[in-house]
Amino acid sequence: MLISLRSTPEVGPFGDSMENWFAVDHLDVERLLTDWRWLCPKRMTLVAKNSFADLFLRDESGEIFRLDVAVGKLTKVADSEAQFRELAASREKRKEWFKESAEQAASERGLKPNATQCIGFSVPLVFAESGSSDTPFVVDLYEHVSFLGDLNRQISDLPDGTKVRLRVKPLTPSS
Repeated sequence: MLISLRSTPEVGPFGDSMENWFAVDHLDVERLLTDWRWLCPKRMTLVAKNSFADLFLRDESGEIFRLDVAVGKLTKVADSEAQFRELAASREKRKEWFKESAEQAASERGLKPNATQCIGFSVPLVFAESGSSDTPFVVDLYEHVSFLGDLNRQISDLPDGTKVRLRVKPLTPSS
């Protein structure tokens, strides 16, 4: 009797394999990073993203970095793309990097972003008081990443815990 054992791919909360996180070829990394060049000045290639718009980027030396757009931090996570993919397959890193539990909770609330959308929060998570995740919504990926890049740039030099007031100025029509 011959028994065939096949490895089952890890399945994400949307019923898709974790390869959805790596399906980023259609995205324009230069456009995504426009408002993040203050933190990420080097040429980068997009390797993966999570549902909350965190970007996983490969630099020219092959190292992989996570751009946490919620709090404005760029952190090295792997020495190579192969190492990153291996780590990303672990339950611990899927939870930490791809926020599987939060993604599942959002899905259960009907928040299922398409390939050019992500899940955002009405009050940016960088503000301590907004730690509640009860205000998520689906938003355009490019607009959200741009907004958070600009916001995080403006507050990047402030000490943690500094009180800030968010004022939104209407755009003036261009002539």
